[in-house]
Amino acid sequence: MHNVVISGTGLYTPANSISNEELVQSFNTYVAQFNSDNAAAIESGEVQALTESSAAFIEKASGIKSRFVMDKDGILDPQRMKPRLPERANDEWSILCQMGAAAAEQALQRAGKTAADIDGVIVACSNLQRAYPAISIEIQAALGVQGFGFDMNVACSSATFGIQAASNSVQLGQARAVLVISPEICTGHLNFRDRDSHFIFGDAATAVVVERADLATSPYQFDILGTKLLTQFSNSIRNNFGFLNRAAEEGVGAPDKLFVQEGRKVFREVCPMVAELVGKHLEETGLNVSDVQRFWLHQANLSMNHLIVKKLLGREASVEEAPVILDTYANTSSAGSVIAFHTYQDDLPKGSLGVLSSFGAGYSIGSVILRKR
Repeated sequence: MHNVVISGTGLYTPANSISNEELVQSFNTYVAQFNSDNAAAIESGEVQALTESSAAFIEKASGIKSRFVMDKDGILDPQRMKPRLPERANDEWSILCQMGAAAAEQALQRAGKTAADIDGVIVACSNLQRAYPAISIEIQAALGVQGFGFDMNVACSSATFGIQAASNSVQLGQARAVLVISPEICTGHLNFRDRDSHFIFGDAATAVVVERADLATSPYQFDILGTKLLTQFSNSIRNNFGFLNRAAEEGVGAPDKLFVQEGRKVFREVCPMVAELVGKHLEETGLNVSDVQRFWLHQANLSMNHLIVKKLLGREASVEEAPVILDTYANTSSAGSVIAFHTYQDDLPKGSLGVLSSFGAGYSIGSVILRKR
């Protein structure tokens, strides 16, 4: 059995960003056109008029101020309102491969490793662009990694679940080092015509190098002290898009083929579950909540994060204790907690304890306890 560390992290950020104001302008243009086109039906009560959005509403509801996206023009076009990402030929690297490989290269650099040092690639994300061949195997080829690769999806918790899978593989001696990569084009499954959710998601990719402690040389090492996972079935966050849609033509293009959620119910149910799991995980590891210097939480909603940490600490957390990247990245699904970890780790002194935690559809919750070496 080997001790395991995270020795490097990487982040790919798209070049384009959309502010709340830009998003609202596009959305409200669509709303005005819809209400005009359906004026008679709205007046007769057959159709419900749409309500405009506002930047203030978005920030109050979520804490989000902007988001990075792979395509800006298509999203902001009131006649389209979805990204325009042309298909690539089969002999070209896919867009998820491109994003994931870029994040992986940065993670390898920070870890002081090359592709020759990696024995496995796990792509752990919510939004895979195809069923097969696996994106992980494509990234493996793009990087020149020998060994194995597989894709996995546990929605927003995919990265922490992937870290546990990688850690187990390294701990058991099945691999020297494994890359866990989370490329997320969340804007591809977002309904930009839905006032309650059109602002939620952004795009990004992250990568984490998980390796044997005795082989690690990086100055950015964190011991993995333990991992804990939990799933509980819920329909409160759902996307019904899949290959069987073509077998039921009546559902093609329906709203449930994009992201849908019951936001208030999710908030009410998930927050106590996360706090309980993280608290129990720390206790099982022989640690107190007060021992933790930093919580790198899933970046979905600012109020959720505030409530979770308050339940754990019994008080409001400082921005240093629970850093936020949600304001500029929005919800990037599985990548969010790792973006927070990647961005806010270098200032911690040796011996500092932190918790990397993600939560989302499933419901699924992951907790990874880390100590800086």
